[in-house]
Amino acid sequence: MNDDLVALLFDVVERLEQHIQTGEYVAIAALEGERTLLLSDYDYLRDQDAAVAFEQQAAAHARRIGAIRWVLAVPQVWVIGERDVATRAPSSHPLRPGEQEAITWMGFDQEGGIDYGRVPYTRRPDGEPVFGEPEVFTVPLTPGDLMPGNTLLRTLMDDEPSAGD
Repeated sequence: MNDDLVALLFDVVERLEQHIQTGEYVAIAALEGERTLLLSDYDYLRDQDAAVAFEQQAAAHARRIGAIRWVLAVPQVWVIGERDVATRAPSSHPLRPGEQEAITWMGFDQEGGIDYGRVPYTRRPDGEPVFGEPEVFTVPLTPGDLMPGNTLLRTLMDDEPSAGD
């Protein structure tokens, strides 16, 4: 990851951590191009349709400002299996065995490509979240349709001219 994408990631993660500390679970996208735009959405975690709509809206904004990099981060609850990761929206209910809260993120930079990762967090007995450092996945993975940022990435890549255009 280049330094510009790292700086953007840390900005988005810090903003999302502040929301989580107040009990707000939002998606945050930061887009850098001719200018920087920050977008947030409270409905993102409601259902897949809401998530897709937000990412498509973010893609439209990214095109308008000629975005050269972006980060999308979303709070989720992870259940890590032997071959995959299942996620769900966070709630006020206690975690079930095997669940872990995390901020899931995807970042893109024209020079560096795509990065995926998470910021794990735990809670103190009083419920206050304690955040880890952002982790970048270094193992090969195939993001599914439900991976935060996947619709944004696909929408923007579909706009790229193909060879011979």
